Amino acid sequence: MAKVLIYGAGAIGSFMGYLLSDKANCGDVALLGRRGHIERIREFGLRINMPEGPRNIRLQYAFSSLKEVERSGFCPDLVIVCVKTYSLHEVRGEILNSGSLEGCLKDSDFLLLMNGLGNGEALGLPPDRLYQGFTSIGIQFFKDGIIDLKGIGPTFIEKRVPERFSGFLRERFEEKGFVIELSSDFKHLQWSKLMVNAVANPISAITRKKNEATLSSELEATVERVIDECLQVAALEGVALDRIICQDFVRSIISKNAANTTSMYQDVIKGKRTEIDSFNGYVVEQAKKHGLSVPVNEMLYAIIKIIEMRSPSGRQIW
Repeated sequence: MAKVLIYGAGAIGSFMGYLLSDKANCGDVALLGRRGHIERIREFGLRINMPEGPRNIRLQYAFSSLKEVERSGFCPDLVIVCVKTYSLHEVRGEILNSGSLEGCLKDSDFLLLMNGLGNGEALGLPPDRLYQGFTSIGIQFFKDGIIDLKGIGPTFIEKRVPERFSGFLRERFEEKGFVIELSSDFKHLQWSKLMVNAVANPISAITRKKNEATLSSELEATVERVIDECLQVAALEGVALDRIICQDFVRSIISKNAANTTSMYQDVIKGKRTEIDSFNGYVVEQAKKHGLSVPVNEMLYAIIKIIEMRSPSGRQIW
C-alpha cells in the first residue's frame, strides 16, 4: 500500500487527504499544511461538510513543515502537491533547502495536482519522478480544521503515472464515490481546464457571484470569446482542440460547481494574491509570443490585477 504525503493541505489538499484515507489505517496518508490548520486537525481531526452531513477523520500524521516530516520518520512513496501556482518556487526552495531529497523524500515520486500549465518546469524536479493532474472537485475552506464540499467533478491524472500509484488512487477515490481518470492526452485536458479557470475565476471574482452566474445568458458571448481566444493560442502552441467539445467541457465543469465560489473569488474577498497570472495571464503571455491579440482575456487579466493592487497584500501558499 502506498504512503502518501499531501503537500499543501488547504481546501483541495485536505479533501485529498480525506479521499485517500482508509478507516482501517490512517497512517498511510499525511497532511502538510499551514500551522493553524494543522494544529486544529491534530486536536479535533479534519471535518468535511458534505451534502449528506459532516464527516470527521483523524489522521495519524499532520505536519506544518518538512522538518517535522523528517523527524517523524514518515517516508512517502508519493507526494501530491496541491499548492497555488505562484507558490511553486517556494515549494521548490523548501524541498531543496531542507535536504529532504536526500532524506524522507529520497525515494518519493511527485504528483502535481494543480491548476495551470508549466508547473512541472517550475518545480524543476527530475521528469521521471514527476507527474501531473488536476481536479474539478469544488472545495471551500471554511476555517481551520473545516472544509466544505461544494461541487463534485472528475479528477484527471497523466496515464504515465505508475500503476502502483494510479491503482491506489482509483481504489480510494471509488471507495468514497468519486471519479479519477487517466489521460493519454493530458496536454489537451490541461488546456481545457485552463479555459474553465480563465472563464469562471475572473468572472466570479469581478461579479462577486457564485459560479452559476457565469452561465447566465448575459455572459454567454463573453464566455465564448474567452474560450475562442484560448483555442487560438492553444493551436499556436501545437494543441488543436475542438470548439464545441471545449465549450461543453467548460459549461459542464462550471455547472457541476454552480453552487460553489471560485478560489479567485475567495482570494479577492480576503485580499490575497490570486492565480490570475496562471490563467488569463498565461493566455495573454503566450499570445504575445505569437503576435496575437486576445482582448477579452487581456481585459479580465487587467481588472483582476487592479483589484489585487487595491487589496492588502497577503501571503498564501495553500
